[in-house]
Amino acid sequence: MATTAPAHKAPRTGWPQAIRTAVLAAVAVCIILLAFSWPSVTAKPQHLPVAVVGIEEQVQQLTARAPEGMLDVRTVANRDEAVAAIKDRDVYGAVVLPASQGAGAPEILTASAASPAASAALSQLGIGLQQQIDKQAIGALTDAVAQMQAKIVAAQAAQQGGAKPPASQPPASQAPANQQAPAAVPTVVVTDVVPLSADDPRGTGLAVAGLPLTMGGMVGGILISLLVSGAWRRLGAVLAYGVTGGLGLVGILQGWFHILQGDFWANSAAVGLGIAATAAIITGLSALMGRAGIAVGAVITMFIGNPLASLTQPREFLPAPWGDVGQWFVPGASGTLLRDLSYFPDAAALFPWLVLGAWAVAGVLLIVTGHFRNQTAVAEA
Repeated sequence: MATTAPAHKAPRTGWPQAIRTAVLAAVAVCIILLAFSWPSVTAKPQHLPVAVVGIEEQVQQLTARAPEGMLDVRTVANRDEAVAAIKDRDVYGAVVLPASQGAGAPEILTASAASPAASAALSQLGIGLQQQIDKQAIGALTDAVAQMQAKIVAAQAAQQGGAKPPASQPPASQAPANQQAPAAVPTVVVTDVVPLSADDPRGTGLAVAGLPLTMGGMVGGILISLLVSGAWRRLGAVLAYGVTGGLGLVGILQGWFHILQGDFWANSAAVGLGIAATAAIITGLSALMGRAGIAVGAVITMFIGNPLASLTQPREFLPAPWGDVGQWFVPGASGTLLRDLSYFPDAAALFPWLVLGAWAVAGVLLIVTGHFRNQTAVAEA
């Protein structure tokens, strides 16, 4: 008579292991929260590079009126130099002060395409300047009215006493008419030198596009690591992914949504190099470390590079030196390069190209090293 073999029960996990797993999961969630929220929580308007046209005394007064530590002032000779510095991305904006009182109104030059947050901070500075001008104008007007009233009272007293007013003192009835009209109060002018595209007037599209581009590089690296074997085939897959992904993503971002501006092919090359660099790093770490390499590559890209990329604010707003550190990672370099290609053709864009190229080369070296190391290990076995 046939007997049925008893079903084997899966071994139960011990309570210590269950608690450790829960604690590790909680720690991981906290780390993720810190990685994504820390830049926003700690960022503040500070060390913002701004060009100023004016004499030394005016520059000192401007710095004193601005919030402490907000401005990193770069003095330039004239408005044209200030505009050139903005278009070269040496500064985020400029303040053009009149040569003397009454010579004109101050002008705030902004570049919303460089950073809407920096543009808003400079516009707020302009509001503060206008309030100061209005306060001075009201004070001057009050003093003038007080002087006029004093002259009228003196003239009336002289007439009542039978004495003639001084030759320089007009009759009381004529005093108001002879007063010089007060000068017009200057109004601070705000000029957006490099505005955002009408299709992305607040810059949200360009900032939000950074996360899909980062995840796109990760997706490519993970799929190639899991589905493609062989060093040369993996290298070919990374190259093909960079070309096709760059063309496809820019076709959407520029051809469809009109978020990106400038030359289509240059933008495609930048996006393609960025996602290929991320894919190469993840694939290379996977070849070198196995499945754990995928996790390491994802952590480097998503939890270190992406939060420090400064896609929504100037990198100077982050606590030093993290804003500059973020530009050495793929997300930060990609975001800066795409912004330069779209709106700042005069800016020096060599550094982000070199950063992306260096990550891509590092990924290629990791792929080749991991492949031949594994082959050596198999041969020795």
